[in-house]
Amino acid sequence: METRRIDPVNCSVARALSVVGERWSLLIVREALDGARRFGEFHSRLGIARNLLATRLDTLVTAGVMRRVPYREPGDRQRFGYELTEQGQALRPTLVALLEWGDRYLADPQGPSVIVRHRPVDDADSCDEPVKVVLECAAGHSHLAPEDIRRTPGPGARFVQGP
Repeated sequence: METRRIDPVNCSVARALSVVGERWSLLIVREALDGARRFGEFHSRLGIARNLLATRLDTLVTAGVMRRVPYREPGDRQRFGYELTEQGQALRPTLVALLEWGDRYLADPQGPSVIVRHRPVDDADSCDEPVKVVLECAAGHSHLAPEDIRRTPGPGARFVQGP
């Protein structure tokens, strides 16, 4: 018996991976979230080949994750730095979730190399506690376990026939 199922090609996960699914792309975003702005900073922090870095930055700019920002050092020609757009900044929870997963399953025996912490807003707020990603539904139920969630068709769903 054949049933209708959601077309796996028409998927936001697949679309997102077409932009940031290559290893270097998310590492570039990670470095930008940590303050890198210039080509040379990305190159030295990541150790990525220059041609590959240029290609990945172009992809991220074309996709709207980053924007080129002109700058000029005194006595030098104009160059371009890179900054995250709102779309790029919105990848932070994704990176935190990947970090959590990596820390849980792949960290060194000594523990994680990085801990993401709540940045105090001002001197009166001394939180600085570790941050974690929490799944929450629209009704406010939080800390959902993986088995508590499921995929359902959305308004843009397309269907295919199959098992």
